[in-house]
Amino acid sequence: MEWIDSLHWEGILIGICTFLIIGLFHPIVVKAEYYWGTRCWWIFLLLGIAGLIGSVLVSQILLSTLLGVFSFSSFWTIKEVFEQRERVLKGWFPMNPKRKKEYEQ
Repeated sequence: MEWIDSLHWEGILIGICTFLIIGLFHPIVVKAEYYWGTRCWWIFLLLGIAGLIGSVLVSQILLSTLLGVFSFSSFWTIKEVFEQRERVLKGWFPMNPKRKKEYEQ
């Protein structure tokens, strides 16, 4: 069992955390668009920039990598919020009745 101690588990841990970070962003996109519409995009921009800065400032490779994944997931979310609006217009997701005027074309 000594060979188990010599294995490097960081890659698997990064893969699992990446999967969880990306998976977490899907419901965040749905909720953000439902409550705030597309005008919340700048929050994800700021989160992405903060994650990017953190990624280059942190010397520990595992944390730096996860901050990079978080950062670019935040940047991707900007695109997804606008696409979520289109999915709502198609009827694939519920429309917030309090913001019904925002969906009228």
